[in-house]
Amino acid sequence: METRGTTIVAVSRGGRVAMAGDGQVTMGNAVLKQTARKIRRLYDDRVLAGFAGSTADAFTLFEKFEGKLTEFRGNLRRAAVELAKEWRTDRVLRRLDAVMVVTDGRELMLLSGNGDVVEPDDGVIGVGSGGAFALAAARAMLRHTELPALAIAGEALRIAAGICIYTNDNLVAEEIAAP
Repeated sequence: METRGTTIVAVSRGGRVAMAGDGQVTMGNAVLKQTARKIRRLYDDRVLAGFAGSTADAFTLFEKFEGKLTEFRGNLRRAAVELAKEWRTDRVLRRLDAVMVVTDGRELMLLSGNGDVVEPDDGVIGVGSGGAFALAAARAMLRHTELPALAIAGEALRIAAGICIYTNDNLVAEEIAAP
């Protein structure tokens, strides 16, 4: 699943999940902004959400997801499933070209407009134009180092930025512990 123009990577290790996102916003082959924040804390800072896709779509989906979290009292899995169902079936939402990565520090999921709610087997998700590069780098570091999740997510994104022209190394990284 490739959404051009951003990279988000999430890594779970030691009871913590870290998420990193680059800061580049592009339109065609031009860079419009280098310091965008593509990761947000939601639901009283108890959930991290990262987004790959257009800016307007991001705001819409962050707002919708926070509403689902409130409706289901912070139950991440239920909120994710309900958002994915609405995203896939709603006439307006289903036109959004985007992917979200969400975590509460315990569960980690990828959500898409196709109705996907996917939990990775190995605790690592990489999405966006540089997602495959960040995913490979994070998996290698998980297997061959003792680095904490936050360090792995940041370094994986820096590696992706050195390969993907739609990803920069002006990253935002956040970490959340399991409740």
